[in-house]
Amino acid sequence: MASTSFPTLTYSKSQSQPQTHPHSQSQLQPPSSLQRSSSAQRYQTQPIPLYKGFARSASHPIGPGNTREDEKNFIAHHGERQQIVPPERVHHDPVNGKLGFSSKKLKVTDFELMKTLGTGTFARVWLARLANPKHEDKNKVFALKVLKKVDVIKLKQVEHVRNERNVLAAVAGYPLITTLVTSFSDDTSLYMLLEYTPGGEIFSYLRRARRFPFTTVQFYAAEITLILSYLHDVVHVAYRDLKPENILLDADGHLKLVDFGFAKYLPPAPPGGNSSENGQVGSDAHGRGVTYTLCGTPEYLAPEVIRNQGHGMAVDWWALGILVYEMLIGQPPFWDQNPMRIYEQIVAGHIRFPSSSSSFHINTASKQFILALCRTDPTQRLGFIAGGSGRVMNHPFFDGVDWDKLYYKNVRGPIIPRVEWAGDAGNFDDYPDPEEGEESEGGRGPYTEELRREYEKAFEDF
Repeated sequence: MASTSFPTLTYSKSQSQPQTHPHSQSQLQPPSSLQRSSSAQRYQTQPIPLYKGFARSASHPIGPGNTREDEKNFIAHHGERQQIVPPERVHHDPVNGKLGFSSKKLKVTDFELMKTLGTGTFARVWLARLANPKHEDKNKVFALKVLKKVDVIKLKQVEHVRNERNVLAAVAGYPLITTLVTSFSDDTSLYMLLEYTPGGEIFSYLRRARRFPFTTVQFYAAEITLILSYLHDVVHVAYRDLKPENILLDADGHLKLVDFGFAKYLPPAPPGGNSSENGQVGSDAHGRGVTYTLCGTPEYLAPEVIRNQGHGMAVDWWALGILVYEMLIGQPPFWDQNPMRIYEQIVAGHIRFPSSSSSFHINTASKQFILALCRTDPTQRLGFIAGGSGRVMNHPFFDGVDWDKLYYKNVRGPIIPRVEWAGDAGNFDDYPDPEEGEESEGGRGPYTEELRREYEKAFEDF
């Protein structure tokens, strides 16, 4: 099968220019070739019983009688044994099966916190490595996400944090999603130890370049399509927060999807009706899971989320259309200083493209792809209509893509970040260190005994 030739660019670690089309940081809280077809079909895999994957918690140790040193040894060396396996085997691979375990032995003092990679309203991500590592393990670094319990509680993020940990445990080992190695907790904090992705955010590269050429956009859109196909078809998860800030580049220019705080398990309804088991709120007329939680980033919200009609996995295909538009044109199709105006534009659904007389050209396949993904009626949306993700893969927008080579990373990415060593953090911004001993990232007070009695059980999976 012919594959697209992706031009490779190498980016330096110079500071990016001020962003011209920022995404609002506010997040809503409750307000055709036959040959190509055969390749795409290989990624239409059978569902797995996800809650067996979600059970990688305290009851899923890495081995019988494991000690703290056993766990640290696994953390240091799991990557040496890890290989890319077919999507339907990710969950059953012996090495992947040990990832995402909940440790009751590890402590934050088992790690050297080297540099802050990012901060949020209730979390901080550190570049970290094992404390006092052996000489051969000094370059084995990780991203340690630290969430203060009091912040999680007071910002009403308990369910989202639990969902993030459990979904990441269930999909650990999928090559285009950040890998959760383990999780643990202490008196005041929750910890998720993740693989480190040194290339930084796609958003930084897009901000610098203003827009990407078609072949670059096609490459990234294809990898995201593979991710969504796996999340939707295999593990029944809606991601719900697709945007450039949540997409990182690895050292070879491939994508890693991160930040699963809004991910939601939406299994099909069982025979005979709706179910609320495992957090499912309900189902649509076809038995597909839906939820009514309002969350996301304004520019990327689907119309059904804004209307509060109940939404499902179709929201991710809408967001892919918005992302493709932004990467090609340099800004989202719906934008205003006032978020309410953005919502009005989204519900109206009128997407405009640059005129043919403008300085850059958007080809017909790209326009048709975006419009098919951004149908305001989710039942008519590409990816959610009959044929599902396979129909997305077979769209003319992806002509020339070799899905096998892409999945197994046998082709280099179009942008190769400058990475000088495994722990190079030059592609991330600098952040001040936190105040020592603080139990909250935002001055929300201590984790009191009253809060502990009410909420500690909710954090058992860590």
